[in-house]
Amino acid sequence: MPSVLIAGCGYVGSATAKLLAEERWEVIGWTRSKQSAERAGESAISLSAVDITDLETVRRNRFPADVVVHCASSGADSYLHVYCDGAANLAACFPKARLVFTSSTRVYAARDGSFVSEESVTEPDSDEGKILREAEEIVIENNGIVLRVAGIYGPGRSFLLRGVINGTAVATDRIVNQVHRDDVAAAISLVAQKRFVKPPRIFNVVDDNPVPRTEILQWLSARLSLPLSKLSALPEQKRGRSNKRVSNAKLRALGWVPAYPSYREGFDRSVLPALEKSTA
Repeated sequence: MPSVLIAGCGYVGSATAKLLAEERWEVIGWTRSKQSAERAGESAISLSAVDITDLETVRRNRFPADVVVHCASSGADSYLHVYCDGAANLAACFPKARLVFTSSTRVYAARDGSFVSEESVTEPDSDEGKILREAEEIVIENNGIVLRVAGIYGPGRSFLLRGVINGTAVATDRIVNQVHRDDVAAAISLVAQKRFVKPPRIFNVVDDNPVPRTEILQWLSARLSLPLSKLSALPEQKRGRSNKRVSNAKLRALGWVPAYPSYREGFDRSVLPALEKSTA
């Protein structure tokens, strides 16, 4: 039975752990806090609290893993430690494992609505983006795989849906690149199980349908019968600096097929039904 470490069993990590457990992997999950490690409902997954930013802690908890997935999340104050130190520590303590790192499409700084691929220039325009690029280089230097993930949404998580419901969503023509949580988990599972992945081992994880933010908001507004806010967009909003269409062609060529190819399937078949259950 192959074994995998999920370093960061949060929103994406838990879905990935569940998927790999169903595919008969031995799954070890590390979380940031003891409270998270003690949560119920993970019977097929061994959870423990391990700080990946501390080399000695990682070394004490290492085991013969076949794959190590770094999908831990971080606040702005700990970006460098979680992503760069975490990647370096995992690479040092699991030298024989395949290292998979979930980065972000924010490393592409295009602002003109153009298409970008894994071969496009990466010039992050934020400190967070620059740190992610540093972490990517650590992973690549250790023969790992980098997944540049677009904005993640899914059951219980969508900043666009939340904005429509709260009346705070601001419609703009900026292109939104999204991907459903379960499709991210499927991408991680795919690269974890591939016998050979040809370098450069960098893949964008995004659905088939990057579209203007306005289109998604108007669709949600009509679907929920809720009016959109009349608020005007502020210049240089944190989520609105870049403007690009991210290609998923390389990951599709590897064999990945998104279950939710656009926001319509994602909201209609997953997010909105989950919302209805939670409010019933």
